[in-house]
Amino acid sequence: MTAPVPGWLPGLMQRAGAGDSFFNSLGVPEGRRSAVLILFGPSEVGGEDVLLTQRSEHMRKHPGQVSFPGGGIDDTDVDATAAALREAHEEVDLDASGVSVLGELPAVPLTVTGYHVTPVVGWWHDPSEVHAKSRHEVDRVARVRLDDLVDPANRFTAIHPSRQFAAPAFEAGGLYIWGFTAILLDAVLGQAGLERPWNTADERTVPARFLRR
Repeated sequence: MTAPVPGWLPGLMQRAGAGDSFFNSLGVPEGRRSAVLILFGPSEVGGEDVLLTQRSEHMRKHPGQVSFPGGGIDDTDVDATAAALREAHEEVDLDASGVSVLGELPAVPLTVTGYHVTPVVGWWHDPSEVHAKSRHEVDRVARVRLDDLVDPANRFTAIHPSRQFAAPAFEAGGLYIWGFTAILLDAVLGQAGLERPWNTADERTVPARFLRR
């Protein structure tokens, strides 16, 4: 049975694409182009969830960190959407036929890597099994409930030991979510109207195991 698009998702696309949204507030992105798939789906226990991956501990850069499926846009990719779906298939064996793409959000600069990242938003109307297909890239695949992500008890401000970084973070679904992925999640949940008030003054230093590069 096809799962209907939740009512808040079209609103997210409209607000996130507006001129005054977070996604249009960061200036004109430059650098290499990449794309990530922000894939929402129906949770088996009610409500909705989002697909996340945990990078392999053997990765040269950012090992063990949580991310959305995605990667660089190749010359053979028609657009950012094609790149995000291709990468999701390569990483987690996603069957794109079960995904309805709602659109692309404005690109966001990722200064750490020199990429600018286009978030591609999709609705998983017909979820299929996913797994860590590319073990040299992905250690774990998880569908994390949005109810858990917006729970104030699972939210805090992540602080880099150097004090040069402070941004929203989450601990949900057995994952420690910080950095660029958490910033995107925070923005998306806010634009979707799902965010609940949380204690931004709860500052926690990022564990050393997530700081390796």
